[in-house]
Amino acid sequence: MDEAALITLYSMEWKPQEECLYHVLNETLRNEKRQKLKPWFIFLKLILTALAKIPSSLSFVYRGVKQDMRKGYPEGKTFVWWGFSSCTSKFSVLQNDHFLGTTGPRTLFTIECDSGKDIRRYSFFQAEDKILLPVATQFKVVACLSQGKDLYMVQLEEIQSQFSLIELVPQLMIGIDGTFINTRDSVFLLLAVTITSTNTINR
Repeated sequence: MDEAALITLYSMEWKPQEECLYHVLNETLRNEKRQKLKPWFIFLKLILTALAKIPSSLSFVYRGVKQDMRKGYPEGKTFVWWGFSSCTSKFSVLQNDHFLGTTGPRTLFTIECDSGKDIRRYSFFQAEDKILLPVATQFKVVACLSQGKDLYMVQLEEIQSQFSLIELVPQLMIGIDGTFINTRDSVFLLLAVTITSTNTINR
């Protein structure tokens, strides 16, 4: 499968939104019942392999949510976003009502990260300047403050976990001679499943 097309497929939207690929996949990634991920193993292998070919760099990105998320992000807290997290490098994009908008309770995440993938060339919505944060990315809350008029800001920095949260492992099979052989496919081993995710954002 064309790897660029795979990223485009992930970024596409249709109605109802709850049936979009990215929505269903991320809801499954956040689910504590890890066995529900089994049908996604092949897709995860393919898209993570594709994303691994896109260089990562230290950058500041933004993510908007049309909710008051302050209670879930107290200063000093460390946490994991288990799903893929779509962000943007262009602050002005967030004014769109689809993201942060200009009215009602809103939370703006400003994120210093070093694992973001610039997928704007492959995204279905190239004008969004989308930066995709990989699954199982860990963060620390640097600050949380009110900007007035129902706007709240949460400053995050990506941190490296002391142990692997997700890793690609070869799938082994026993050959007819009793030796182990590698298959062409791989499976994903999710570790640290007892960590509680605060990622309730859908996209």
